[in-house]
Amino acid sequence: MARPFNAIRLSGALALGAVLLFLLGPFVVIALAGLSAGDTLAFPPQGLSLRWVIAVFGMDNFRASFWLSLQLAIGATALALLLGVPAAYGLARYRVPGREALRTLLIAPLIVPGIIVGLALLRHAVIPLDLGVSWALILAHTVLVVPYAVRVVTASLDNLRTDVEEAAVMLGATRLQTFFRIVLPNIRSGIIAAFILGFVTSFNQVPVSLFLTGPGITTLPIDMLTSMEFVYDPSIAALSALMALLSIAIVAVAERALGLSRYV
Repeated sequence: MARPFNAIRLSGALALGAVLLFLLGPFVVIALAGLSAGDTLAFPPQGLSLRWVIAVFGMDNFRASFWLSLQLAIGATALALLLGVPAAYGLARYRVPGREALRTLLIAPLIVPGIIVGLALLRHAVIPLDLGVSWALILAHTVLVVPYAVRVVTASLDNLRTDVEEAAVMLGATRLQTFFRIVLPNIRSGIIAAFILGFVTSFNQVPVSLFLTGPGITTLPIDMLTSMEFVYDPSIAALSALMALLSIAIVAVAERALGLSRYV
């Protein structure tokens, strides 16, 4: 019995190694390319240096697009929570007609390819309403983040006992007071988790932003994509590695502090 068991363990270890190589391999390649001491993007790197990592912080176009992406991610996620938290509460606590259909509709932006979402918003919302680039980006990113807000907050509400709310109502609190004084404090971790997921999603968004950015208003991922057409030095690889590390660090901290995996 020992030999078959050892063979199964070996097969499992090889499969796990292959999956890790598939998932982490591209990141390792980009990170090493960003640490290259040469003048062109290449792998294996031509020596190791922090030259291009440091140079990224001095590039004006990347700094401007970084601040735009940061403001956009914070603003869109905040708006998505303002819409998503009441929607999640209504779906979780009330017998809404067609509730399952509404839930499916609310997560549609997660299922539909981003290119289709971007094209649809451009054709049927941005152009007819004559929205500026900034408002178009806010609208699009909010649409993309709302499903995360609804899904995560709904999971948090499912773990909150309804009799706590009923007790507050029986003691004289209104439904609105119960929502703000009882429900919101108890689902705070879920709201923070939704904010983090929405922020990371918005900040790294490419397909939808590609349709909606304009002259002088470009998000960081789109700025990086455009730069690749004209510049072939390791700065893009260095910036890509920094963005990946930032996203990993945010999610890791959220998982450790909030138990993010409970909500997604």
